[in-house]
Amino acid sequence: MKTNKILIALAVAGTTNAYAADAAVAAQWGTVAEPAYPSTICGQPLAATLKPVNASADTLDKDPSRSQPDTARIQAAIDACATGQAVKLVKGAAGESGFISGPLKLKSGVTLWVDTGVTLFASRNPKDYDTGTGACGTAGSASGKLCKPFIVADKTAKSGIVGGGVIDGRGGSLLTSGANANARSWWDVAYQKRSQNLTPQTFRILQIQNGSDFTLHGITLQNSPNFHVWGYGVTGLTAWGIKLLTPSLAYTRDGYQCPAGTTPDVLTPATCFTPDTALNTDGFDTGYSSNVLLAYSYISVGDDHVAIKSSTGAGAHRHTYAHNHFYYGHALSIGSETNAGVSDIAVTDLSIDGYDSGTGGGLRIKSDSSVGGQVSNVSYTGICSRNISHPLTFDSFYSGSKGSLYPSFTGVTVRDFHHLGSSKYQGGTLTFAGYALNGQNNPLTITLDNVVFDGTQPTYTPGHNGASLNPYATHFTLGPGPVSFASSIVASSANGVTISGNGSGSGTARSCGAAFVPLKSVVATSPI
Repeated sequence: MKTNKILIALAVAGTTNAYAADAAVAAQWGTVAEPAYPSTICGQPLAATLKPVNASADTLDKDPSRSQPDTARIQAAIDACATGQAVKLVKGAAGESGFISGPLKLKSGVTLWVDTGVTLFASRNPKDYDTGTGACGTAGSASGKLCKPFIVADKTAKSGIVGGGVIDGRGGSLLTSGANANARSWWDVAYQKRSQNLTPQTFRILQIQNGSDFTLHGITLQNSPNFHVWGYGVTGLTAWGIKLLTPSLAYTRDGYQCPAGTTPDVLTPATCFTPDTALNTDGFDTGYSSNVLLAYSYISVGDDHVAIKSSTGAGAHRHTYAHNHFYYGHALSIGSETNAGVSDIAVTDLSIDGYDSGTGGGLRIKSDSSVGGQVSNVSYTGICSRNISHPLTFDSFYSGSKGSLYPSFTGVTVRDFHHLGSSKYQGGTLTFAGYALNGQNNPLTITLDNVVFDGTQPTYTPGHNGASLNPYATHFTLGPGPVSFASSIVASSANGVTISGNGSGSGTARSCGAAFVPLKSVVATSPI
């Protein structure tokens, strides 16, 4: 096996998460090295035959009967590929760089390799993804997922997707068939959840389910109509040096400066999108999976950067998130479903720049009594954040839903956390709410050590959904390093708040001078 030589120093010198080839990360289950690419290609590489225009394939598939010209040959190559080898997509002889495909199914032991300079575009014809109901590409009252994912790995072992190329879900492109043909894009359909309280039927780019040892390396996934990566029931998922971006420049303006009247809150079909109007486009979602590593990666999306959920099976355990950069997005989240248990989650060396979107979050554990469970042994170390409205959220009353699945968050540690503030939200707002209601007493136990907010100090969100005040039902350990807002935490037996330590110890705030890297220096299609 030949190691792919990636160097994510790029054009930015001194970044906190630059790494050289053959780097390794210490995870809870052992040391994980940078993944190696397959040394053998199945047959001849598949050459592109399409020429995108301005990073868009929309001029190439207006006819819905020609919506997936490359599906058959890519799927045939995957099906014929031997274990341990790769199907490689490359540029054509005349510089052609585009493929357009409908849903693809990976198989065990086979890697899909999208070469640098190549884009694999998803079909924008809802019929290609429909599960038989005719509802894909619409919004209505039906629940459940009624669209197939673009790429699925079901019960696979040792498969993956690698390469310096791009997989593009085309979330902002007009649909070409069905009730919304030439009238809405996937993101316009998704926005009907907010505007009309309808359930949208859109597709995920990549769905990895009930398998083991899946690898993502170097690849860019962008413009997903729904989640970018959905990995559920997986044992062994390594994502290294990946980029998740929504929306790209194909569907917006530089800096997300959409002209007035062009976004889906005021126009259908919209002609410009921002992360806040490309709804439910989570980045990296891992439910009831174990031995998960996300390293040296970049995420800017319209919902959670990461969502660790646990509603069934053995739960979610042993996740490591190391040396990553987050931009637009709601947070690195655990929950809201935690009823099957979440444990041993380690986050280290993370930068978050939320661009003052208003929905920007930092570190978050969220649940409620309808989907709650045990969350334990969660550590966050070496975090730099700025321009977000909710830097720290630990909330057992995330929604007003009620039930008898009571949340319990214990053994949470935040260490060497430095928030540089925001011109719009200053220090932002914090939530510390354990669960104490209905005869239950499950306090949040949390250690804050060297947690420093520059300038105006944070405030607290109001009490909500049964938590009368904030902080509520929380046992704090402060120090030994400083906690800049320690004086605002008040012990209260009535509210279940206790304090050990005083947060006045000496220490130097984490250096964040090289922490924030422009995303466009890493992803050419990025608006930021």
